[in-house]
Amino acid sequence: MEQDLLREATEEAEAAEDSRALYEVKMKFLGRAGKVTALLKSMKEIAAEARPAFGKKVNALREALEEKFAALEEKLKKKELEKKLAGEEVDVTMPGRRHVAGALHPVTRVKDQLIDLFAGMGFEVFEGPEIESEYYNFTALNTPADHPARDMQDTFYLTGEFLLRTQTSAGQIRVMEQKKPPIKILSPGRVFRSDDDATHSPMFHQMEGLVVDKGITLCDLQGMLDEFAKKMFSETSKTRLRPSYFPFTEPSVEVDVSCAACGGKGCSLCKGTGWIEVLGAGMVNRRVLENCGVDPDVYSGFAFGMGIERIAMLKYGLGNIKLLTENDTRFLEQFKD
Repeated sequence: MEQDLLREATEEAEAAEDSRALYEVKMKFLGRAGKVTALLKSMKEIAAEARPAFGKKVNALREALEEKFAALEEKLKKKELEKKLAGEEVDVTMPGRRHVAGALHPVTRVKDQLIDLFAGMGFEVFEGPEIESEYYNFTALNTPADHPARDMQDTFYLTGEFLLRTQTSAGQIRVMEQKKPPIKILSPGRVFRSDDDATHSPMFHQMEGLVVDKGITLCDLQGMLDEFAKKMFSETSKTRLRPSYFPFTEPSVEVDVSCAACGGKGCSLCKGTGWIEVLGAGMVNRRVLENCGVDPDVYSGFAFGMGIERIAMLKYGLGNIKLLTENDTRFLEQFKD
């Protein structure tokens, strides 16, 4: 019987094509429920005087099978390793794979440049929440209840009271409520408006600045804007202020920068005027200061706001804001350092 089991186990083991199949054969004969184990369990049925000899034969069979399985396992593992290595061969003569390095998105580049520029003038960065209450987004900024900006077709309302902020100016209110002058902050972030065309997007990035202190005048605003234009566009850039209207500033101005493409002589970019509108600004309205608990008879201030996408479009000569959101790698690769 022992010889029959040895022959049967050897034939099945040698027929195994891989180490997994060999393991299954091994368990069939040497496992807890294996045939050799069953022989050992059957010793209780054999006469006591015959048990030693029987046990010796079964143990010899187990040892022989273990040696056989060990030798075959080593042989199969070696064969499998050789097959694996052959499949993983590397042709060292082939050219290496080119790893393309990424680059910052133009909007991120401009945002970082603006923060560095204004931080150099002493501005601190404050980032407010993107979901704002109507009070912070409109009321505290002196926006009348019947102002068109509050309409559903212009603003994304979440509830009757809360909305996706339409401007980062709301953050300026939060700072003035929490901090006493002097204040000098920059508030960058995403804003949302129901507007969509070649130069507008429902979601875009804005950066607003606020300065509140004693004796602040419109001359301080223009001096800061002159420095901004030179650092952002060209050393020869100039600014001009045109009268405008914003509920939260009085007086209010639109700010133009001399066209860097033509040096102010007139071209297609500036539509022959020599000037390009870049942002809105003005002196902080007395009512806004009062709403925040700041005495307008003691303190004054100026505020300004710009679209980061607009600055990027002007800086890089882009004609359509959609280019900044389409994630076309052919376009984005142009902005590598």
